[in-house]
Amino acid sequence: MAIIHHTTLKPTKLELLADWLPKQPWYQGSGAPELAKSGGFRLDDPAGEVGMEFMAVTDSSGPRPVTYHVPMTYRGAPLPDAPADALVGTLVHGVLGDRWVYDGTRDPVLLAQVTALLKGEVPAHAQSVDGELDGTVRARIEDAAGEVRPEFVRLLDAGADAPGARGEVSAEWSDGNGGRVRGVFVVVRGE
Repeated sequence: MAIIHHTTLKPTKLELLADWLPKQPWYQGSGAPELAKSGGFRLDDPAGEVGMEFMAVTDSSGPRPVTYHVPMTYRGAPLPDAPADALVGTLVHGVLGDRWVYDGTRDPVLLAQVTALLKGEVPAHAQSVDGELDGTVRARIEDAAGEVRPEFVRLLDAGADAPGARGEVSAEWSDGNGGRVRGVFVVVRGE
């Protein structure tokens, strides 16, 4: 099980995302994000090398708040053969040192583990509590034996489901008013 270190990050994850998000084609904001962490969950790397986080982050810079799903991986060295645009940025972790932060949708370790989550082979872990599972994350797939190609939902929609989908991962995040909402983070379409 991954250890969550409560330490300093320079820059912080939100500072990295404030620079990276406006460069993404699905970004809806003004170009100067005002970000707050809204929720998410983690998965474990069986090898214990790659941190994996599925972060919900809300941008309040536009006319209405928008919550994005940003799956990220944290590595102690650059991801071999990764395209340049897969790198979110680098940071210095107060315990682990230099970390390379990647868009998790481009990291093979995260793709393998989200597939295992869909198949019921691994559990989701709490985002910020060491050693605790996140029982609010729900994952399902109709045919676990078939090929699984997860599609990551980038713009989270409270209450949304994935009608006609072969599988999905849903989770909760903060609505910004003290309540919790649920929506789809990952979809597997029928083939």
